[in-house]
Amino acid sequence: MEATTTKMKLKKGDQIVVIAGKEKGKTGTISKVSPATNHVVVAGLNMIKKATKPNTQTGEGGGIVEKEAPIHASNVMLLDPKTGKGTRHRSK
Repeated sequence: MEATTTKMKLKKGDQIVVIAGKEKGKTGTISKVSPATNHVVVAGLNMIKKATKPNTQTGEGGGIVEKEAPIHASNVMLLDPKTGKGTRHRSK
């Protein structure tokens, strides 16, 4: 099954506001964009805890690591710098 990539209006470094989900109303900056899955990763938002195994080759110990989980692009909006609210299009 082939993954179709769609053109996303969101880019790395954009200021966004979350409009749905557990992080609703919070703002942040996009740190990663995945057009294939239509997801974005926002710095400091949607944090999850992930258990990791120790790696004997690199000497890193295991434990619980907190990292950002992706958010679907339909659940975020661009932040308008003038009004401080979400907007549907990029202002010039």
